[in-house]
Amino acid sequence: MERGGWVYIMANRFRGGMYVGVTADAIARVYQHREGSGSQHVLDFGMRRLVYVERHDTIESAIAREKLVKKWRREWKFALIEADNPDWEDLWEQWFAPEVGQK
Repeated sequence: MERGGWVYIMANRFRGGMYVGVTADAIARVYQHREGSGSQHVLDFGMRRLVYVERHDTIESAIAREKLVKKWRREWKFALIEADNPDWEDLWEQWFAPEVGQK
């Protein structure tokens, strides 16, 4: 995995509950969420669907972006997600599953 950071959004359904997170190791963190060992909030609300991923060159810039996005209105987060993922498909397979050998 490359150095830097990742901002990601987990969701439980189309335009449903969302969790905005930041990590230096996106594969490990998203996998934790999907397996139920990530944050309690994600577990409690069944947010197993990775709907948005954004890579940053530094973890500091990723943290700054995450803090900004967390403050946004829901509609703005919807627009961010839907610009690249209009159907809120699970992006795990596309982004990370091949790297960990999962299909």
